[in-house]
Amino acid sequence: MRFLKGHGTENDFVILPDPDGELDVSASLVAKICDRRTGIGADGVLRVARTKQSHEVAEQASAAEWFMDYRNADGSVAEMCGNGVRVFVRYLIDAGLVQQPELAVATRGGLRKVRVEPDGDITVDMGRPVIHGESVATVGSHEYTGLYVDMGNPHLACAIGDPVVQLDLTHQPGFDTGVFPGGVNIELFNPVGTSRAVMRVFERGSGETRSCGTGAVATAVAAANLSGDSTGTWTIEVVGGTLTVTLDEDTSYLSGPAVIVASGELMLSD
Repeated sequence: MRFLKGHGTENDFVILPDPDGELDVSASLVAKICDRRTGIGADGVLRVARTKQSHEVAEQASAAEWFMDYRNADGSVAEMCGNGVRVFVRYLIDAGLVQQPELAVATRGGLRKVRVEPDGDITVDMGRPVIHGESVATVGSHEYTGLYVDMGNPHLACAIGDPVVQLDLTHQPGFDTGVFPGGVNIELFNPVGTSRAVMRVFERGSGETRSCGTGAVATAVAAANLSGDSTGTWTIEVVGGTLTVTLDEDTSYLSGPAVIVASGELMLSD
């Protein structure tokens, strides 16, 4: 099984090219691939499939040739991944599967329009964030109130006051399972100046990651909500680098780097 490895602000992924829909990628195989000691190591797996051969998103086939089949590191299926979309498109470009600087990608969270910038960064139209109110995350003995933001996948973005660098995210933060029965991605952030925030994230199914694209957008939405302005451009500092989020009246955009770092042959099996 051929694979590639890529990352977007150090949120890393194993890419499995499967244009003909021949691979049977089980949850256990994904977990083995993502294991950082006995596998390749990654925050998730991106299977590259043609949309028309993927029954889950077949209705998007007229608008997007390629489907990003994203799996979390534990093998669970996810709706969307902002950093993953950028790495996915970087692979399509490098492999010669697309030539145009603008294209659409099918995901379980809906169609995502993508643009390659002149400087090489990749911008994704992440769709209109949906705010569902407030909830609480618990880290150790501390409770933090945050905003429930739906980015095609669920997020709880909490402005915490405490320095984010001091947080212990080795364990899943607590959350209200009544509000988030399928789990939730939890962002813990602080504004650090005008239109800038520093963030850490614990992703459901993956643990703490060094970056999260949908989480960066959710953080910008929550920070903008605190400032009283729902639009504008935010710089989000994650552990693995910097992302830019632009919010307007209709949608949100995520911009940042995406690189492919290796390719090879996978010897793992179920």
